[in-house]
Amino acid sequence: MTGFCNEAWAHTVKLQQATLGHPFNEQLANGSLSRERFQFYLAQDARYLVAFGRALAVAAARAPETGDLTFFAGAAREAVVVERVLHEGYFEQFGLSETDLDGIETSPTCLAYTSFLLATAQTASYPELIAALLPCFWVYQHVGSDILERGQVDGNPYRAWIETYADDEFAASVQACKDAVDRAAAGADEATRQRMLAAFTRACEYEWLFWESAYQLETWPTAQFR
Repeated sequence: MTGFCNEAWAHTVKLQQATLGHPFNEQLANGSLSRERFQFYLAQDARYLVAFGRALAVAAARAPETGDLTFFAGAAREAVVVERVLHEGYFEQFGLSETDLDGIETSPTCLAYTSFLLATAQTASYPELIAALLPCFWVYQHVGSDILERGQVDGNPYRAWIETYADDEFAASVQACKDAVDRAAAGADEATRQRMLAAFTRACEYEWLFWESAYQLETWPTAQFR
């Protein structure tokens, strides 16, 4: 049987290509992305990571193997503590205060993606949950590595972000998550594998939407009625 992860990536290959070619990532790569768009992205991502960390913690609690428990528990800590250090560095660089950040409303896409992950953590099976969590690892590595392979632009203000998701340590985390997902799929029946594929695909769609939301500086269309 072909590994689930390979099947899932092939199933979403057009979406992965669209993610690489998204204007947000194209401009991130050449350093021309506006500070306003990157700040908006960081504010949303900081909120996303809290929910992602909670979902990872649920995966750790459910993991049938000690190695996977250790990985998901460690990844939960990384999401909430370590990756926020990267954000805080940019907040300091941009002179963003807590008041400034609080003034950036959580976008519809951020709320939808986090709600999807938290709902999956509470209502779906362990295999479905970790399939839904995988894209956040894998897509970010795919984007970071693609940008690095193109060659770094001198003076790119987003260099630290790019290098975080293109380094060997992050690649090892991606592989650990892929291995856990493949093991879960190997022991699952076909109906569960199909639900895993649906969860993986939906999370990949939300990853694209997250870039799009930041690029468009997404607001609530209902704000006019408040």
